[in-house]
Amino acid sequence: MPIRSEGEFDVVVVGGGLGGFSAAVSAARNGASTLLLERYGFLGGMATAGLVNPFMSFHVGGREIIRGILREVIERLTEMDGYNPKNRSFDPEIMKYILDRMALEAGVELLYHTVFIDSVVSEGGYIKGILIYNKSGLSLVMGKMFVDGTGDGDLAVSAGAPFEKGRASDGLTQPMTLSFDLAAVNFKELPSREELNEAYRKAKIRGEITCPRENLLWFRTTRDGLIHFNTTRILKADGTNGRDLTRAEIEGRRQTFEIVGWLKKTFPAFRDAYVVRSGPQVGVRETRRIIGEYVLNAEDILEARKFRDAVCRGSYPIDIHSPTGEGTIIKHPPPGEYYEIPYRCLIPRGVENLLIASRCISTTHEAHSAVRIMPIVMGIGQAAGIAAALCVKKNVTPRRLNLRDLREALRESGALI
Repeated sequence: MPIRSEGEFDVVVVGGGLGGFSAAVSAARNGASTLLLERYGFLGGMATAGLVNPFMSFHVGGREIIRGILREVIERLTEMDGYNPKNRSFDPEIMKYILDRMALEAGVELLYHTVFIDSVVSEGGYIKGILIYNKSGLSLVMGKMFVDGTGDGDLAVSAGAPFEKGRASDGLTQPMTLSFDLAAVNFKELPSREELNEAYRKAKIRGEITCPRENLLWFRTTRDGLIHFNTTRILKADGTNGRDLTRAEIEGRRQTFEIVGWLKKTFPAFRDAYVVRSGPQVGVRETRRIIGEYVLNAEDILEARKFRDAVCRGSYPIDIHSPTGEGTIIKHPPPGEYYEIPYRCLIPRGVENLLIASRCISTTHEAHSAVRIMPIVMGIGQAAGIAAALCVKKNVTPRRLNLRDLREALRESGALI
């Protein structure tokens, strides 16, 4: 099959999740010609393809600690009646539309239905281009700077960056979840969370429910009668393994309809309910973690550490869903405190012109469980995109970028650092 040229860009972003989207928009706004590649026909990643909802906390003590592009997205969602500030839920279909518009307005060139295949790396660890595939065939995209927004570190690993995967004891990652939305729920008859979970536990004992999760995790949404469930649990599945992903999709649907069938026969509130949609793909919490110039650890989270090269803040706790069955470990930073994510976590070892803009930044298994949430990933992506554009503008590699220039540009873009 012949390989055609897809052109050359200042910044090439692989993966259109919320991190990659934020990186592409930020790079383009800072003057870089930017291409954003996405395997689906829409942007948003876990927010849209994974149907993950709502936004987890981006506040401390009632004040925002992540702003910038996240705030812009929320404002646009609100304008279209697609955001509920009471519970931070959003409409995923409106989200798709808004992300399209913001990317195009910034001058990002979008290429959907496109799969990343491999990278072309020269001596010295410089990515010269990437090989991609879509209905047009195989293509080569050349670039000066590259950003990995894949969530799994696909680009970084192909270019030779080192990585870790799973917890230190046995290499297992957090379980996957197929999220789904249940429509036509009668909120007036809806039992309390305690009542639902007590009945759920008894149903598990009787063998009516075989989902490994210990309770039901659900959220109200932007629409009356619509409840979002993030409650299925698929164990010992590797999100970088095709057969495991296939098994996870099938098992997620099985658990979904087992749970929904039980709800419908057990509670009047769910008598007329039906599954209106599930995630186009199973939700993957954790796969590879790219090893960078600094590895964020559990103590950094729990002691709310600050860094001189900070590019993003976070307050979400360590939140580890058991890879082997029931149980979820939750450990919080000190009340009213936030931690910071250093720029060095975005710079992979062994590659010179690449930055990470997704959950797979350089962390331990424990720290990853805190920084993987969508608002933090958007802050990371915003920093990666600005840094990539500045590297092109100043003709330097990410390691040599002036931190003062980066942090000043971040503040000008609305980021809180």
